[in-house]
Amino acid sequence: MPTHTFKVNGKQVTVDIEDDVRLLWVLRDVLGINGPKYGCGINVCKACTCHINGKAFNPCSVRVADVEPDDEITTIEGLPGTVGADLHPMQEAWLERDVAQCGYCQPGQIMAAVAKVRQARAAGREIGDADIDEIRNICRCGTYARIREAIKDGAKKM
Repeated sequence: MPTHTFKVNGKQVTVDIEDDVRLLWVLRDVLGINGPKYGCGINVCKACTCHINGKAFNPCSVRVADVEPDDEITTIEGLPGTVGADLHPMQEAWLERDVAQCGYCQPGQIMAAVAKVRQARAAGREIGDADIDEIRNICRCGTYARIREAIKDGAKKM
């Protein structure tokens, strides 16, 4: 069986698994990292959103063979470690704004929001409504108004 090595949440991991297995299943079923959720498996709902090298991506649509040894995967479990705290500022904003209802989409929503804030800042500006509109993570409970406010609050603290 092929061997694949890469970093997840700051730690080097090696897995023995077929090349065509989607990274989401490697994270969840092989490594036991359950923050990224399975929603659709076709890169539409974005419940599984994580970061690869600091950018948002959906591991349901990426084969493990496509992950390079020097790639850094960050899941919601590893997000606080990127700021050296118990919670990332975006996670704190989520709690302060009482965003979650069922909570299923929240890890993906938070990961997408953090990546979008970083993208805006890399372009030399703060995140705005147009940036938030580009986040396409589906929330079946419809907490979009609270999500928007939490993103704005979290961005101020990042």
